[in-house]
Amino acid sequence: MTTLTLQSPAKLNLMLHITGRRVDGYHLLQTVFQFIGLYDDMQFERTESGIRRITGNDQIAEEDDLVIRAARLLQPYQSAPQGVDISLHKRIPMGGGLGGGSSNAATTLMALNRLWQLNLSSRQLQQLGLQLGADVPIFIYGQNAWAEGVGEQLQPVTLAQNWFLVINPQIFVSTGEIFSSKYLTRDCHPSTIRAFLEGSSENVCQPVACRLYPEIQKALDWLSHYRPARMTGTGGCIFAEFDRAEEAEAVKSRIPEQWTGYVAAGLSANPVTQRCL
Repeated sequence: MTTLTLQSPAKLNLMLHITGRRVDGYHLLQTVFQFIGLYDDMQFERTESGIRRITGNDQIAEEDDLVIRAARLLQPYQSAPQGVDISLHKRIPMGGGLGGGSSNAATTLMALNRLWQLNLSSRQLQQLGLQLGADVPIFIYGQNAWAEGVGEQLQPVTLAQNWFLVINPQIFVSTGEIFSSKYLTRDCHPSTIRAFLEGSSENVCQPVACRLYPEIQKALDWLSHYRPARMTGTGGCIFAEFDRAEEAEAVKSRIPEQWTGYVAAGLSANPVTQRCL
């Protein structure tokens, strides 16, 4: 095999608590990750040498591009020099809390593990992915999960396979700005999977994001007329669950023109993990 074409999925955070902070500054989280059928397209072509970005992420310097950084992390594991040409077509909005960059990095790690025949385990790839960002391991783990720690301690959780309407209010949210805010609640009482399944779904980042970006609050208020609406991750995308795609599409058709909407199925697993590991 010399070429792999893969769909790199988005995720939602169905709840998000912060229970403390480590001495290195990282926040301790409790969250639920749900994969959804909104994808970036990625293609990897094995070459004799070099890591080249053919298309995608042109506005990001190569040294900051998680895809390039992921590929370089794997180079020391090669038994002989190999390269790759990487093409990326973005659909997942950036800065929206949907994990697109983390998903792309995880997809790169899994794709090159296979193309370069490195035979690293899922656990090894997750540990490498954590060097790139706290959301990278879940995409390699590959199942919807309850997460703790900085997001790397994962337990599988079975979620209803509903449909989601995701609204992007066209706000790029800085995760660092949210986590450094004096208004962020950092001492949540630890929750449980049972509490989540019984309806506890607070995202403590949501009030902070709405305070900093009023457009997020406007989108939440609008979508809440149809279904209970929540923000994913640190924002700025929001979402609501529907039983049927047709219901979600009907609400999407009414979205104000300044926002963008996506209807996506809830997934039980990351298709990249199923194919590559």
